[in-house]
Amino acid sequence: MGYDGPVEKDVRSCQPSPLKKTKPRIHSDPTCPLDLPRESIVTEDSTPTTMRSLRVAVIGAGAAGLAAARELRREGHAPVVFERAGDVGGTWIYDDQPKPINWAMEMEGGGHSSLYASLRTNLPREVMGFLDFPFAAGPESVDPRRFPRHQEVLRYLQEFARRFHLYGLIRFRTEVTHVVVQGGGGGCKVRVSWRRNAAAAAATEQEEEEYDAVVVCNGHYTEPRIADIPGSESWPGKQMHSHSYRVPDPFRDQVVVIVGAKNSGGDISRDIAGVAKEVHMANRASPAATCERLQGYHNLWLHSMVERAEADGSVVFRDGTSVRAHVILHCTGYKYSFPFLGDGVVSVDDNRIHPLYKHVFVPQLAPHLAFIGLPFKVVPFPLAQLQASWVAGALSGRIQLPSEEEMMEDVRALYSEVEALGWPVRYTHCLKHNQFEYDDWLAEQCGLAGVEDWRKQMYDAACKKKVECPERYREEWDDHHLLEQANHHFQNYSYHHI
Repeated sequence: MGYDGPVEKDVRSCQPSPLKKTKPRIHSDPTCPLDLPRESIVTEDSTPTTMRSLRVAVIGAGAAGLAAARELRREGHAPVVFERAGDVGGTWIYDDQPKPINWAMEMEGGGHSSLYASLRTNLPREVMGFLDFPFAAGPESVDPRRFPRHQEVLRYLQEFARRFHLYGLIRFRTEVTHVVVQGGGGGCKVRVSWRRNAAAAAATEQEEEEYDAVVVCNGHYTEPRIADIPGSESWPGKQMHSHSYRVPDPFRDQVVVIVGAKNSGGDISRDIAGVAKEVHMANRASPAATCERLQGYHNLWLHSMVERAEADGSVVFRDGTSVRAHVILHCTGYKYSFPFLGDGVVSVDDNRIHPLYKHVFVPQLAPHLAFIGLPFKVVPFPLAQLQASWVAGALSGRIQLPSEEEMMEDVRALYSEVEALGWPVRYTHCLKHNQFEYDDWLAEQCGLAGVEDWRKQMYDAACKKKVECPERYREEWDDHHLLEQANHHFQNYSYHHI
């Protein structure tokens, strides 16, 4: 994954203010070296505008935190990244032996990753990568396939951190315990309390530092959401969440009920079916009468949702069938959690984080408190990169945000739209229908080119193929013309092989 080409070029530091008509970024401009801090910008009338350079705390060194660190520094800020693990990667760090915990503790989540051993990406690598750092296979790839295993994604993020010299900005094995935002506007200050955790060479007592802003990038795959199943409290079998699932062997010859049939539910059901006696997958979206064996399997069934669990070990489905199960495995997603934020900063109600302007800024404290990487049903790395660029520009003064009242009005409009669609509150940050519209809006705010057409089309093609061929979509694809366009685009980057 080494880099042996010339330094990438970027013309953002040469662009006029995004409040005026801007030219899309061209990465081959030799006059603007990558990631050099800017002290001022020059508008079209050649009037220099002094930019603020702030000290910014970034919480988390996963994909979102790395994007934030890079964009903040190239904007001229001084980011400090807090990461409780020992390396970059966030949720892509595989822990093959998560701490054993009982069911009550599991419902509260744990610090370990949610990856299982067999996990492969559900999007092509060409789509997944950051906009200007292609995720292309190279001689040193650990898995060169288009839908690689999780180890390849971690390798990509580690190379991203090395390529842009981000490791020196990160305090590893350091956990943020409390964040207090004081004041507002230009006088806003943030007090961050942190401590070295038990995994560090020398654990420390809590310490406190002052920053000008904080960017929250702690992810949303650590605190499990649990299905509400009547009778589950007295059901005698084992319950667990996919957060703690790693390999299928512990389920050999058992009857397993999987609650949830989306990405992890589908993958884990097929994983376990190779060793289990029976696997019964419950899908909330299936019609009530659904009870069918999946093609290609002798022991894997799809049902409608679980109706109840009974004290004799039975699990009853809405289709009227029941099974005596050993395990109920909840593949039901996760909760947003920000235990380090004090009361009253934001509220989390059924996974709606209130109030957030465009899923990023708290209007009352903008731009000094921001969240990156919250939306789901998206391509996360490009979205995080664009959000990070927007946050960095707003903090420097290069990008002007609306007034607090205008931002709150936008928040209320979003809630009305969610309600009009008939969506539950927990879908507030779901962008499955408009993620690229959102991405392009962010790019426009930052004065950047939008998401490439080939990437959008490749994403749509992959999603369609997944529905048509859930068993084989990772191996059989027919978007060769888009792959050719992607590889041609990647030639703009001399470091595109990792």
